[in-house]
Amino acid sequence: MHPIYDIVGIGFGPSNLALAIALTEHNEQAETPVTAVFLERQEAFGWHRGMLLDDATMQVSFLKDLVTMRNPTSRFSFLCYLRDRGRLIDFVNHKNLFPLRVEFHDYFEWAAAQVDDVVSYGTEAVAVEAIQDDLFEVTAATGDVYHARNLIFATGLRPTVPEGVTLSDRVWHNSEFLHRVGELENPKRCVVVGAGQSAAEAVAYLHREFPGAEVCSVFSRYGYSPADDSSFANRIFDPEAVDHYFDAPDAVKRRLMDYHRNTNYSVVDVDLIAQLYRTAYQEKVLGTERLKMMKMTRLVAVEESADGARAVVQSLVTGEQEFIDTDLVLLATGYDEAAPMLGSLEPTCQRDEASRLVVGRDYRVQTSLRGGIYLQGGTEHSHGITSSLLSNVAVRSGEILASVLTNTPVPVLATA
Repeated sequence: MHPIYDIVGIGFGPSNLALAIALTEHNEQAETPVTAVFLERQEAFGWHRGMLLDDATMQVSFLKDLVTMRNPTSRFSFLCYLRDRGRLIDFVNHKNLFPLRVEFHDYFEWAAAQVDDVVSYGTEAVAVEAIQDDLFEVTAATGDVYHARNLIFATGLRPTVPEGVTLSDRVWHNSEFLHRVGELENPKRCVVVGAGQSAAEAVAYLHREFPGAEVCSVFSRYGYSPADDSSFANRIFDPEAVDHYFDAPDAVKRRLMDYHRNTNYSVVDVDLIAQLYRTAYQEKVLGTERLKMMKMTRLVAVEESADGARAVVQSLVTGEQEFIDTDLVLLATGYDEAAPMLGSLEPTCQRDEASRLVVGRDYRVQTSLRGGIYLQGGTEHSHGITSSLLSNVAVRSGEILASVLTNTPVPVLATA
C-alpha cells in the first residue's frame, strides 16, 4: 500500500519551492497538516545555473522573493536569508533593490534546504494517471509510485532553438553557457543571437573575458530595446493585475500583452545597453572594433566543419546573406513553457477554441475529475504575463494552497 499524499508536485523550481514553503508555514499552525512530496529530476536544487554570471543582477525587487508578498513576516524571506548569511546591514547600505543573480540563487538554495524533507531529488516523473475519480498515480523513472489527491505541475521552461539550427559542440543555447564556456580556448570570433537580457549579458561577458575575440551580436531589431520598469508599468506584475487579466475579454487580454510585453520580453536593462554602446563607440574611436552590432538581421543556418562553424546571417532589409566563420554560435533565443505531462489525463481536461487548457482563477485545470490538477506556469493566456515569472510566485503559491484546502474532496491527510 502506498501513502496517499494531498499533493504531489512535479518539478521543484522556484514556483513549487514557494508552494512547499507555504505548506510548511500552514502545517506549523494547522491541526491537520497537508501532506506533500515534490519530485525533481535534478540531483539538487538549481535555477538557470548556466546564466549565473558574476555581475548579473535580478530584474525583480528582492521583496518579490518566495514569501514576502504573501507573508511579510515569514522566516523564509530574503531578508532573513541575509541575516543568516551575515550580510543584512551590508545589503541595506548597498541601497539596491536588485540583488546579484548568484546571490538570489543562493537564497533559493538556502530556502530549499529548509524544506528538503518534502522533496525527492533525482526523481523524474514519467507518467500520471487517474486510478480513481479523486486519486492520481504518478510513476517515476525509478519505478517508484506516488498517489495523490492533487497534482501541481511546475515543469518550467524549455530552450527555444531557431528552426533549421541544431545544438552541437559549437552551437549552444545560453541555458548551458557557463557550463560550457570553459571549452572555448582563445576564440577568434563568437556570434550571439538574440535581443534580450541574456543575449546582451552574454555579449558583454564574451567581449570582456576574451579580449582577442570579435563578438557579433545578431538581432532583428535596430538596437536593444530597454526594459520598461517604470512604476506604473510595473503594476502589470501586481497580484491584483492577475484578477483584471483573468476577467478581461480576450481582445483586452491581447492588448494588455501587446502594451506591456516590453516589461519582460526581448528587452535589456538600460544600464547594460549604455555600457555596450559606450564600448562600441570607444572601439570605433580607437579603430579596434571587436564588438559588432548586426542589427536588422537573423540567423538562418549554421554550417559546421571540423575547423569550426559558419553562421549564415540574413539582412531583413535586403535579404542578402553574410557568412561568418566563428568558434561559437550562442543562441540566446529564449524559452517556451514546457507543457504539463498530462498523459492519460488529457481527455479529462477542457481546452478552449485555441486548444489551450481551460484554467480557473485558482490555477486549477477544468477537468471532469474531482481530483485537482494545478499549473504553475503555462497560464499566460488566462492569467497574464506573471504566469511563469518570479514577481507573483509567493502570492500564487498561497492561492493554490487555499484552493487545495477548499477543494480536496476528502479530509486532508487521508492515507491508505
